[in-house]
Amino acid sequence: MQTYSTRGTCSRQINFDVSPEGILSNVKFIGGCLGNLQAVSKLVEGKHIDEVISLLKGIQCRGNTSCGDQLATALIKYKEKNSL
Repeated sequence: MQTYSTRGTCSRQINFDVSPEGILSNVKFIGGCLGNLQAVSKLVEGKHIDEVISLLKGIQCRGNTSCGDQLATALIKYKEKNSL
């Protein structure tokens, strides 16, 4: 399980798994708008991380970011760390 501490959002943390093929699963946001974040988690389940980054990067809410944008940031950092 990967853990990312968010910045500038109501959610404080995002936990997620990535398969060796780059498929996202078990996305859980800690804090934030429960219903919306459960929906985001279900919508990205089983998608390749590149697709999720493309869909969510740059979406703004407060503070020039959003929970979706923070998930994209977490996945970008994951890719950099794991050379995907």
